[in-house]
Amino acid sequence: MKKALITGITGQDGSYLAELLLQKGYSVHGIVRRVALEDPEHRMWRIRHLLNDIQIHAASLESFPSIWKVITDVKPDECYHLAAQSFVSYSFEDEFSTLNTNISGTHFMLSALKEIVPSCRFYFAGSSEMFGKAEEVPQNERTKFHPRSSYGVSKVAGYELTRNYREAYNLFAAGGILYNHESPRRGYEFVTRKISSTVAKVKLGRASKLPLGNLDAFRDWGHAKDYVEAMWLMLQKDEPDDFVVATGETHSVREFCQVAFEHVGLNYEDYVVVDPRFFRPAEVDHLLGDASKAHKVLDWHAKVKFHDLVVEMVASDLALEQNRD
Repeated sequence: MKKALITGITGQDGSYLAELLLQKGYSVHGIVRRVALEDPEHRMWRIRHLLNDIQIHAASLESFPSIWKVITDVKPDECYHLAAQSFVSYSFEDEFSTLNTNISGTHFMLSALKEIVPSCRFYFAGSSEMFGKAEEVPQNERTKFHPRSSYGVSKVAGYELTRNYREAYNLFAAGGILYNHESPRRGYEFVTRKISSTVAKVKLGRASKLPLGNLDAFRDWGHAKDYVEAMWLMLQKDEPDDFVVATGETHSVREFCQVAFEHVGLNYEDYVVVDPRFFRPAEVDHLLGDASKAHKVLDWHAKVKFHDLVVEMVASDLALEQNRD
């Protein structure tokens, strides 16, 4: 039985990936911070239904000894490094912790694997935010990086570290440049979940306005459940490589709002308010991925369409709000 180790297992991607790997017969291990063990109700809600089927290990991405111990104990066949400070707006407020956690955490994982279990296959979770102010649309694996936040900078560093360990130490280290991927398990701080949850509240009379920033920012939005499959496929190939994972379609925040409100029979223009507080200091206006390489090499294709994704998120949040009654 293959053993997989997932950092960030309590997050959106980690929970879907754990489900996928369990279905494929893996022994699944996850790294969580100790505070998650002390408050599982709030910090592990996405994997609550999996806790009897997975093994949880306490460690911190900021502590090399704790990472070393977990990898020594587990000796995984595959490692999926998903954990990061991933909320872009927060990265402007606390650049130091974003850079420290994301860069050092990736370095610690790679270094420990190299020394303890060099045969382990490693996946690094990159981001379309690495492209930032992209010189071309759409972006592919050869597009120049121009990150516009410390989060984007940290992901470029992690991506290059991953490539360096692949080339210098012959580690099977693959990098996924994943575009925005959402689901009902998305954190409430992200704009998509902010929209879907507020639409549910508005529909039930529990909110009257939805304050947002740049409505004309365009993103390539897919479903997280589709994207974790691409992660797994990358580690099944004969040789490690880097891949853009995207739908190849772009939609604005405004369009997301329109579809979300229309699903509950409302007009977004009656509720959405542009608030300057939610604009980024350095905006990323247009991200669109070219996943041709993933289509060809991995035989991966996004299945869930934009409209269906938005509707699923709104329907889920509506059900959650109604269950609170």
